[in-house]
Amino acid sequence: MKVKVVEVGPRDGLQNEPESIASQDKIKFIEALADAGLREIEASSFVNPKRIPQLADAAEVFAGLKPRQGVAYSALVPNMKGMERALACGVRRVAVFTAASETFTQRNIGMSIGESLDAFRPVMEAAQAHGVSVRGYVSTCFVCPYEGEISAENVVRVASDLHALGCDEISLGDTIGAAAPTDVQRTVGMVLSALPAKKIALHFHDTYGTALANVYAGLQLGITTFDSSAGGLGGCPYAPGASGNLATEDLVYLLQRMGIECGVDLGKVAEASSGIARILGRDLPGKQWKRLQG
Repeated sequence: MKVKVVEVGPRDGLQNEPESIASQDKIKFIEALADAGLREIEASSFVNPKRIPQLADAAEVFAGLKPRQGVAYSALVPNMKGMERALACGVRRVAVFTAASETFTQRNIGMSIGESLDAFRPVMEAAQAHGVSVRGYVSTCFVCPYEGEISAENVVRVASDLHALGCDEISLGDTIGAAAPTDVQRTVGMVLSALPAKKIALHFHDTYGTALANVYAGLQLGITTFDSSAGGLGGCPYAPGASGNLATEDLVYLLQRMGIECGVDLGKVAEASSGIARILGRDLPGKQWKRLQG
């Protein structure tokens, strides 16, 4: 078995940081993650800078990244304007995002789920015209900070709609980290009745300490793509109570201990995390990162 780890630290991990981080420091962080063997790294987002000021330098970050054979540097794009900026920077993989909760979608991007899907249509058309691949995110797949429990049927419908639009991979997110393995079994199991496992990724936060248990539940279902963030950086600015993402080091340790190949060097990821921790001036929450600090 082989697992793909999608590194989201430079985007999802840093987007909520209040102090501005220099573009060059972000570039060093991203390149250190590539040195560690990560082959898909979400480098930034072409969102409105007023909404997420930390990522206002997306163009500068992409301009500073040296192309690497076999490494995809991707970007989140909320709409056609963001897509145009991404294309101008030569980005070859983008991601669009919606949610399984109507309230969260309204709070996060100011539109309904249906409206968000409509907004993605020209993005998908532009991606196809320029040979750019597209990933789709579905937030709040298990519990919403506003609506509570989310039905699996909602998740299946939104994931299926994104796939029908042309997304080659759908990442199902536990945005506030409230899911347990039984939730994963139920919801992801139902999604798998509509989409093949190779099209599904899982994105867990570790708010309640269940992220690795949820990864194991996903593995049992045949999922082989997982998102994680170096050092456990991150949290959604529009999801009250969302703490850090699953730490890449913790995920890699679990996979290695289970004898599952992922191609990522645990020590080098920890070095990358240490570099950004020095920039932020604080320790990171990841358990393996803390252990490797001695």
